[in-house]
Parts: sequence; structure tokens; C-alpha cells
Amino acid sequence: MIEWIYKWFPIIFGCHCKDNRSFYYKGKKFPLCARCTGELIGIFVGIILYIIIHPNWKLSCILLIPLIVDGFVQRLTSYESNNIKRVITGFLFGCGIVFLFLIFTINAVQYGYHIGDSIFN
Repeated sequence: MIEWIYKWFPIIFGCHCKDNRSFYYKGKKFPLCARCTGELIGIFVGIILYIIIHPNWKLSCILLIPLIVDGFVQRLTSYESNNIKRVITGFLFGCGIVFLFLIFTINAVQYGYHIGDSIFN
């Protein structure tokens, strides 16, 4: 199972897995960089948070902005983010992505139900 995670998580997330941008535990590098680790945590926590707070799409989009800004500023300037900022922005992004996915999926199902209901009744 561990080998599977180390092989497929970087592929699924499109992660570069750079050594200086990854966390280590007992000398072993995580299978994902700090930002992708934050995204993964954000996805799981976001599912639970969605059930509790029912965020709207505007809040979900706002949660995407810190990662986008941090990533582009780092890419386009000499600024170098640190792993704490990366994991925080990744976490917010993961929550925002899962919120948007759930919002749009639930809306599509409800819309489809109403269309089907109107056709067959």
C-alpha cells in the first residue's frame, strides 16, 4: 500500500515532489510536497466542513486565491515561499475545490431531478 501511495499520489496531484519543498517524518520524505499535502488534507477536512457549514460558491472561490497568488508570485519573482505557507495555502485550496465540487454536483443533481420531474409529470 505504501509503495502505491508513493507511486500514484504524485501522479494524481501532479506534484513535483522536490526535496526542499516536502515534509519529512523520521527521516522519510512525504509522498507529496508541502502544498499538495495541504491540498490532500484540505480535501478530506473540506468534506466534513461542507456538511457543517454549507459554504456558498463565492467563499469557495475566495479560498482558492491564496494558493494562486502565492504560487504565481513565487513563480514570477525571486520570492520563495516556505513550507508552512505552502501547506496553509494548499489546505485552503483543497477545501475550496471540494466545496465547489460538492456545490456544483449537488446543484446538477437537483436541477436534473427537477427537469426529469417536469418531463415525466
